[in-house]
Amino acid sequence: MANDAHQSARIWLTFRESSLATKTMLGGVFVNQLGGFLTVFLVLYMVAKGYSIEQATVGLGVYGAGAVIGLLIGAMLADRLGARTATVISMGGLGVLTTGLLYLPNYFLLLGALLLNGLVGRIYRPASATLLSDLTPEDRQVMIFAIYRFALNLGVTAAPLIGYGLYSLGRHEFTLLFWADGLTSVAYAVLAVVALPGRSPRPADEQKVQVKPGRFLIPRDARYGLYLVGAALSVAVYVQYQSTLPLDVHAARVAVFWYTLAVAINGAIVIAFELLVTKISQKWPVRLTIAGSLALIAAGVAVYRLPLGPAVLIIGTLIWSLGEILGGPATFAYAAMAGPAEQKSRYIGSFQFTFGLGTVLGPVAGGLLFSHLGHGVWPVIAIAELVALVFMVTGVRSPRPARSPEAGAALEPTGPAEA
Repeated sequence: MANDAHQSARIWLTFRESSLATKTMLGGVFVNQLGGFLTVFLVLYMVAKGYSIEQATVGLGVYGAGAVIGLLIGAMLADRLGARTATVISMGGLGVLTTGLLYLPNYFLLLGALLLNGLVGRIYRPASATLLSDLTPEDRQVMIFAIYRFALNLGVTAAPLIGYGLYSLGRHEFTLLFWADGLTSVAYAVLAVVALPGRSPRPADEQKVQVKPGRFLIPRDARYGLYLVGAALSVAVYVQYQSTLPLDVHAARVAVFWYTLAVAINGAIVIAFELLVTKISQKWPVRLTIAGSLALIAAGVAVYRLPLGPAVLIIGTLIWSLGEILGGPATFAYAAMAGPAEQKSRYIGSFQFTFGLGTVLGPVAGGLLFSHLGHGVWPVIAIAELVALVFMVTGVRSPRPARSPEAGAALEPTGPAEA
C-alpha cells in the first residue's frame, strides 16, 4: 500500500486501492438501496389496493419482522454460503418476490410474501459485510465502512425521489415502480456472480480474542455481549426521530414542515460530512469515539424536552446528527474486528441482528412511553442513551498490537452505525 501504516486512511485512496470485489459491494449496496422503493411506497400501495390503514400497517410490520429474521438466518449461513452465493440467493429471490407482490390475489398471501421479502432481502448482508472487512487492511476498516454507509445513505436518500418519478411515469400506478425495484435486485445478483469471490480470504494467523462459538448466533463473549446490549438500546433511541418525535410534533401543533426539514437536514449532514469526520475520528481511542458519539445523541434528544418549536427541532436534530456522523462507521467496524477471524461473520451477524431488533422494538417502546409521559418522554430517552453508552464503552476491548507493517497497523476500532 502507498500509505504509511500509521497514517489515517484517506477517502479516495481507500476506495481507489480497494479490490474489485470491494468496489462491487459498495456499488451494489448503492444500487440496491437506490431501487429500495418498497418500504417507502408499501403502505400507499396496499391502501390503493383497497386494504385499510390498519392492514397496511400490519403489512409493514410483517415486512420489518421478516427483515430481522433474515439477518439472523444470514448470520448463521454466512460462513457456509459465502458472500457471492448469499448475495445471488438473496438478491435474486428479492427480485422475484418484489415483482410478485403486484399479482397476489388476497391479503394473507400478500402478508406471506412481505415476510419472505424482508427475510430474503437481508440474508446477504452478514456475509457481504464479512467479506468487505476481510478484503480491507485493518488500518482502513473504519473508513471502508464509512464509504459503505455513504453509498447506503445516498441510495436511501435518492430512492424516494426516483420512486416517485417512476410512480408518476406509470400514471400513478405501482407496476413500473415495483418492476424497477425487482430488476435492480436481480442486477445486483448478476454483478455478484461476476465480481465476488466464492469465499472470504482470511489470514491464517489472524487470531483475536479466544471465545467459544456459542449457540445459534451470539458468541459466548461476555464483553461483546455488553456491547450488543448497548448497541440495541442506542439504536432504539436513535429511531425515536421516526416515531416518537413526529407524535410529539403533532401533539405540540408544530407545522409538519419543520419536522420534515429537520429530517432532511439530518440526511444532508450525514451524506455531506460523515466521510470527512471519519478521517479524523478514526485516529481516536475507541472508547472516546463511542462516548463522544452517544453523549451527543443523548444531548440532542434531551434538547427536545424544551418547549417544542422550530428552533428546538432544528437544534436538537443538529446535535444528535453530529453524534451519528462521529460514531456511525466505527460501530460497524468494531463489530468486524472484535472477535476471532474464524468467527467474524458471527460477530457481524449478531450485531446486525441486535441492530435490527432495536429498530423494531424502539418505536414500540417510544410510543408506549409517550402515551404515558407525553412531552416529558425525552429525558427518559436521553438517559437510556447514556445507559447504552456505559454498556458499549464497557464492552469494547483495548486495541490489539499491529500484526505486521505489511498488513497495516491495527486500527483501534470504534463506535453507532446502519446495518
